[in-house]
Amino acid sequence: MLKTIAAAALVLTAILTAPAAQAAPDVPDYVRIDVVTVNGSGCPAGTAAVAPADDRTAFTVTYSDYLAQAGQGSSPTDFRKNCQLNIRVSYPQGFTYGIAQADYRGFAHLEAGATGVEKGTYYFQGMSQSASRTHSFSGPKNDNWQATDRAQVWEIVYAPCGQVRHLNINTELRVNAGSSSKASSFMTMDSTDSSVSTKYQFSWKRC
Repeated sequence: MLKTIAAAALVLTAILTAPAAQAAPDVPDYVRIDVVTVNGSGCPAGTAAVAPADDRTAFTVTYSDYLAQAGQGSSPTDFRKNCQLNIRVSYPQGFTYGIAQADYRGFAHLEAGATGVEKGTYYFQGMSQSASRTHSFSGPKNDNWQATDRAQVWEIVYAPCGQVRHLNINTELRVNAGSSSKASSFMTMDSTDSSVSTKYQFSWKRC
């Protein structure tokens, strides 16, 4: 339930301050990040957390139950999991921002013949323009995986100057058993031993 998410530790509000004289010319001297909603089959209530970086140029999302699987023992809906973050970023007038880079990490067990996909889509509320990246993996694989979405300067989608638009980030994991349907294959964006984080890097510019 969204009300539960809003009341739980998923919603993290951080006000970051630093003296204006120490701020870089194109980085605002304060940023506030509010997680409005966290919703999706890959991030049930209580399984994701968001934390901003001290330098105001990034934030990190940590998952604990983000797993897609296919093949033996899985249900028909297990092959695809997703998580949508709706984030409000507050900052001084005269600036705007976009997502320049996102780093994803997890673990994959893909049998021979199986494939996995990680996809990230980024867009602002009320805007048709979006950016997305897809990364594919093939079995056999039984190891950590890492993927980076990196946008060129002209590809970055920025929030409209002078308007409050929430940032939406929709990620998904998909696993196809292929010819290995008698075995189990899976991909996670989490870890049982330690947290696995997805880091989103801001690109700031003056309006």
